[in-house]
Amino acid sequence: MFEGMNLGDMGKMLEQVQEKAKEVQEQSKNVQFTAKAGGGLIELTANGLGEVIDLTIDDSLMDDKESLQILLMSAMNDIAKMIEDNKKSQAMGMMGGMNPFGG
Repeated sequence: MFEGMNLGDMGKMLEQVQEKAKEVQEQSKNVQFTAKAGGGLIELTANGLGEVIDLTIDDSLMDDKESLQILLMSAMNDIAKMIEDNKKSQAMGMMGGMNPFGG
């Protein structure tokens, strides 16, 4: 099953993947995602690490707790999906061109 595989090359490749993962994580701090809910009544911004960095709530929602909660949940779910999709995309990019089995 492992015929023709060079374990030394596998170790080098693993080091490269780990280094690339560190770079991607650093870059993720600088990427921003913004989700809007309720036609812009809620605007939530997070970085690629999932840290919320800004939140804007329209004053009209301050007297409507239920709507505020629903719109916040919607914006938070949208941000979470954006971040997850970005992570998947980055992971696929990191693995691009790396074939541990040669050929």
